[in-house]
Amino acid sequence: MSRSEHARGGPSRLAGLVGSGIGPSRTPFMHEAEGAAQGFAYVYRRIDLDVLGLGPADLGDILRWAERLGFDGLNVTHPCKQAVIAQLDDLAPAAEAIGAVNTVVLANGRRIGHNTDGTGFLEAFRRGLPEVARDRVVLLGAGGAGAAVAWALLRAGVRELLLFDLDRMRAEALAARMAGRFAAARVALAQDLASALARADGLVNATPVGMAAYPGSPVPVELLRPALWVAEIVYFPLETELLRAARAAGCRTLDGSGMAVFQAVEAFRLFTGHEPDIARMHRHFAAAAESFDANRGEGS
Repeated sequence: MSRSEHARGGPSRLAGLVGSGIGPSRTPFMHEAEGAAQGFAYVYRRIDLDVLGLGPADLGDILRWAERLGFDGLNVTHPCKQAVIAQLDDLAPAAEAIGAVNTVVLANGRRIGHNTDGTGFLEAFRRGLPEVARDRVVLLGAGGAGAAVAWALLRAGVRELLLFDLDRMRAEALAARMAGRFAAARVALAQDLASALARADGLVNATPVGMAAYPGSPVPVELLRPALWVAEIVYFPLETELLRAARAAGCRTLDGSGMAVFQAVEAFRLFTGHEPDIARMHRHFAAAAESFDANRGEGS
């Protein structure tokens, strides 16, 4: 039933997003709009754990039903990016290195986990902050998204990565994982955020702080200075309090739109076998915000 033919004879695709509180996600719109632009039927469903009264423990059942219903794949977001690994048959190299999965391809009776968050942030970083200093970078957040960003930063040539997370054991585990894969770099915990930022070239926020549901800045804004570049993975809203303060302080900044688009680009390719148009995917991302505003009466 997977990768079935549309009733009118053309190819069709079925995919979805699993996570909590995913109503504002622009990913479904981007996938469906790009499928339409390429001339094939593509349905992309939200599977919101909060709405369904489910949790990460139900991932096995969700995947079984997705297979039975003919899904080509599922994107996976908070709080399932690490929990889903136990339900998979194999991991792509990036997902194995990162220790988190955000994309599951369902084909030929197998479940293969990928991580397009890492490749998505890496591409966004290369395009949005070219040639910035990257000797020492502070990363906030060591969860699934933080792990993907850590991998991407080290792939981008960061020499010293300092991790800061309220869950110290989680940060230690991520530091050990990345240190084992990037021997030429130093990966350590930031003992004091203020002193770490004072010596850093860049700061990346991979925590939920700054999202509409978690307003505020993850760092005291007085710690920002013009020589520091600042990147976000949050895109709802696109301008977070951290980015607004960083721009006011004279920092170079990178918002979360690039990572959102490029993770969807790779996931689209994996689910459909079609090559997406990157410029058009950026337009889909912007159009998704307009659609959400019109339907919900809320900002993006």
